[in-house]
Amino acid sequence: MPSRPNVVVFLTDQQRWDTTGLHGNPLDLTPNLDRIGRAGTHFANSFTCQPLCTPARATLQTGLYPTTAGPWRNGIPLPEDSTTIAHHFGAAGYETAYIGKWHLGDPASRGPVDPRYRGGYEYWLAANALEHTSDAYDTIVYDGTGARVKLPGYRVDAVTDAAIRYVAVPREQPFFLFVSLLEPHHQNRRDDYPAPEGYAERYRGAWTPPDLATLGGTAHRQLPGYYGMIKRIDEAYGRLLEAMTSPGLRDDTIVLFTSDHGNHFKTRNDEYKRSVHDASIRVPTVATGGVFTGGGQVNQLISHIDLVPTLLDAAGLPVPDELQGRSVVPLLQDRTADWPDDIFVQVSESETARAVRTQRWKYGVTAADDGPGADRYDEAYLYDLMADPDELDNLIGYQSHVHVAERLRERLARRMTEAGESVPAITPSPERPSGQRLIHPEEAFS
Repeated sequence: MPSRPNVVVFLTDQQRWDTTGLHGNPLDLTPNLDRIGRAGTHFANSFTCQPLCTPARATLQTGLYPTTAGPWRNGIPLPEDSTTIAHHFGAAGYETAYIGKWHLGDPASRGPVDPRYRGGYEYWLAANALEHTSDAYDTIVYDGTGARVKLPGYRVDAVTDAAIRYVAVPREQPFFLFVSLLEPHHQNRRDDYPAPEGYAERYRGAWTPPDLATLGGTAHRQLPGYYGMIKRIDEAYGRLLEAMTSPGLRDDTIVLFTSDHGNHFKTRNDEYKRSVHDASIRVPTVATGGVFTGGGQVNQLISHIDLVPTLLDAAGLPVPDELQGRSVVPLLQDRTADWPDDIFVQVSESETARAVRTQRWKYGVTAADDGPGADRYDEAYLYDLMADPDELDNLIGYQSHVHVAERLRERLARRMTEAGESVPAITPSPERPSGQRLIHPEEAFS
């Protein structure tokens, strides 16, 4: 039996946090994840650093913000000299494996990934852009030699079954396995959400989150397929856990479930993500096994930047100083442990935006520049999440909230410089009259 715990990351693509029962979804889409979240550790306020595939995955591999790691937008490969989580686990004697969607390789290849861009993983069965090499019942990936491999079944099952075959092999050393599904991402060439046969029909006319019910977008026609995908994801997640039970791996394996970003269904811009709204940045995150067994619900704000140090710490490995996040493991023993009370979000494609989110407030700025960052930004968003959790009433510029914006402007500037960005010049929004009473910082941030 390995002396250190095995570690599995189970990553979905474009999954909103409120698709889970843990977050109040009434459709019973995720009974396995809900059960594991209650028995393990549920990170109730979990966010991506960048709501876009490549940048989010760069953070999940390196523990750095996308602008530091290099891939600040889609189409930029992970630098060859990057130190990834696979390197850290490999140096500690782990066998490392990657299965599914990568999206960090040379964009000239949608399928095979050159070994230089594989982030140090030893076992390899993946496609650089799985959404372009495959379809719902036509899963094409590539092995370590670059050979084309067609996996049987619905795509969620095909990738999960490959992971089950991997964990079923007896081995002396512990393993670090990263399983990356495409679902519930849309199928690009048709712009739809192809659920397994018979699944979308279950959810026609089903519950719709308030932001989507109000703003519309494509949600009313696409939610049934999206929900059907998530139902099958949860079934596959449950099968993977069961597959580790029979060989006695469950007690010795940490399993982290999360998603790279959310989905706003074209309600905030003309596609599905790339916005600072919670619909884009908030994701479900659950961990089980090892120190996460019986961890309960953690309510502090957790960012993807924290997940690499967390997994290293949970496995008993050193956390390098250069990582830009911090391990959440201390919070499992002491909920009052020192922890930031905000998270920082970058958007660097389609628009250049930055945001800071606290438990109550969301403050965002945008720039005209199209690039990894800018020197000058304009205030664009202010939401009171206590009164308006669906971010339907933008308060930026309201005279009643000018002091709140000032305080958050300072926080955002600090967060940006801590992430390695230049000190920004932020132009306040023109003031607008408001029927609300003046909100003072002492009240808003107490």
